[in-house]
Amino acid sequence: MSGPLSRRQALSVLALGAAGTATGCAGPVPDDHGRLTLWGPPAGPTIILAHAVHLGLADFMARDVAVRAWRSPDELRAGLTSGTIQLSVMPLNTAASLYNRGQDVRLLNVMTDGLLYVVSPDADITGPRHLKGRSLAVPYRRDAPDVVLRSLLAFHGLVVGEDMTIRNTGSPIEAVQLMLTGAVDAAFVPEPAASAAIRSGGLVGKTIRRVIDVQEQWRAVLGDPGATLPQAGLAVRGLFQRDNAERLSRLNRVLAEAAVAVNADPEAAARAAAGSLGMPASILEAAIPFSNLRVVEAMTARPAIERYFSTIAAADPAILGGRAPDEGFYL
Repeated sequence: MSGPLSRRQALSVLALGAAGTATGCAGPVPDDHGRLTLWGPPAGPTIILAHAVHLGLADFMARDVAVRAWRSPDELRAGLTSGTIQLSVMPLNTAASLYNRGQDVRLLNVMTDGLLYVVSPDADITGPRHLKGRSLAVPYRRDAPDVVLRSLLAFHGLVVGEDMTIRNTGSPIEAVQLMLTGAVDAAFVPEPAASAAIRSGGLVGKTIRRVIDVQEQWRAVLGDPGATLPQAGLAVRGLFQRDNAERLSRLNRVLAEAAVAVNADPEAAARAAAGSLGMPASILEAAIPFSNLRVVEAMTARPAIERYFSTIAAADPAILGGRAPDEGFYL
């Protein structure tokens, strides 16, 4: 195994898995000329959007349909407020919080059953209990993934600050960087950052593994082998939904079809999505099998969503804007 990487080396390696994540995303917006942009983060669910557009499945939505990636929650919120973003994949807790704070946002569907992993070069870590005495980099303090992790640790009797150390970072890539430089023992990240970490480690002689499948651990916490971790879905501004209810219902159906196609042929889906997401197709292809992608209408998924919301809100009610959203949130 090679020695510690310099900051410059780590950033260079991670650039392979995070190309474009620091750039803006100007692109077409909904207008009277038949142009529509579908937005999402540079992650698995947005691959579904991109592949649907590539296959022509979303052509009925507008004359010109494009997919763009937003790069920060602030960009997402600004776009929703201004109306330049009408449809976007986003974390479910973000959509709920916006709704509870008076934003005219509704949830159309769920597009992943969970894509969180702990990655590490330490092969002795195979479960949450093995994090005792170790340090872990975690992005976005007090966001939903952070709360999920803390719930898992508490379930296994681990007290943060006493049994193990958490270092919060501003992004998944920063968390991976800390791990690659040896500053922490492991990183808690979503896909495709987990796949980027594995690829980046391999390029410098470090064997990085997904040592903990958080979705599997979540089922243990809930005591339900069939439980899911519904993390993200497609949300829509209410005015756009009211004007396009029939088309959005059809969009749900074609996105479900596209999700099946993505899972059946990750290579083709990754090629179709790489440009929109600003990431190498090889990283996206590696991430798809671990992203638990499927599309379920929000109302159908509501029981699983509410179970997820109640669990994370028990740890931090503010994460949903103070309360679980009412039935008006679900389409």
